[in-house]
Amino acid sequence: MSGRSESTRPYVLLSCAASIDGYIDDASDHRLLLSNEDDLDRVDAVRASCDAILVGAGTVRRDNPRLLVRSADRRAERVAGGRPESPAKVTVTAQGDLDPTARFFTAGEATRLVYCATGAAEKTRERLGRVATVVDAGEPVDPDWMLTDLAARGVRRLMVEGGGTVHAQFLTAGLADELHLVVAPFFVGDGRAPRFVGEGRFPWHPGRRARLAEARQIGDVVLLRYALSDRCPAA
Repeated sequence: MSGRSESTRPYVLLSCAASIDGYIDDASDHRLLLSNEDDLDRVDAVRASCDAILVGAGTVRRDNPRLLVRSADRRAERVAGGRPESPAKVTVTAQGDLDPTARFFTAGEATRLVYCATGAAEKTRERLGRVATVVDAGEPVDPDWMLTDLAARGVRRLMVEGGGTVHAQFLTAGLADELHLVVAPFFVGDGRAPRFVGEGRFPWHPGRRARLAEARQIGDVVLLRYALSDRCPAA
């Protein structure tokens, strides 16, 4: 587990959808739809409950996500509570090779933060400084330090939407409080495709099982909600 006190970092919720055999996409050029409309609405509600949403640079390049709250009612509720319509957008990059015209940077009015490795900080500021706040987060990027910095910026609840490399970094570092894993009712069966997480030393293993807080059918998918810290509430 991280040596830093949990009280100094945001509550971290990981969200992922995967096939039965653990893939989060296929190897084609088109994004694989793993969820369904009811579950996407659930994800939208989770987004609306958070202060920031984090994705890796690979997800920004591959999926070109908007990372906005879709529901007009939820956006209005956030504004009525004194919050922006959508959570802040956060990404992490080692090289800074992100397109400033990607929807991450252009869609909506949310705050945009780019945490980058020290060696790429100057280049990244030149490339993205007009569309985002670029933060030097160490060499390599230190997720523990990044969480403390996010907390200092007012982020109390962080939703991490992937991809697999980012999820693995938070999980292996013991920096996750909760995992929402949605299982889609099909197989991908292609070793070229990305998986939920790769190899690593995870705090949860046969001798230390994660606590299943909830299992819920949502149409043709199932949501498995795992409590990964004592901060995760029961169902």
